[in-house]
Amino acid sequence: MRRVDDGENRASYDNLSEREREVLTLIAQGKTTAEIAGALCISPHTVQTHRDHIMEKLDLHRKAELIKYAIRKGLVDTDA
Repeated sequence: MRRVDDGENRASYDNLSEREREVLTLIAQGKTTAEIAGALCISPHTVQTHRDHIMEKLDLHRKAELIKYAIRKGLVDTDA
């Protein structure tokens, strides 16, 4: 995760679509695939596809890394 601290992943984050950013934020908030699908009015399969694309673009390999990334980017309030 040093890449995030060093700003190396800035270009990768900028390459995420607005929908991918929404999905990333909801994942980091602990929402399930079904909850994300319902909130965004998309299918669970589409949520999974967005998650796969996000992880590929950010070069992350586990959901835990994805959540850690979102927290470090300030996409989720850790005080709640």
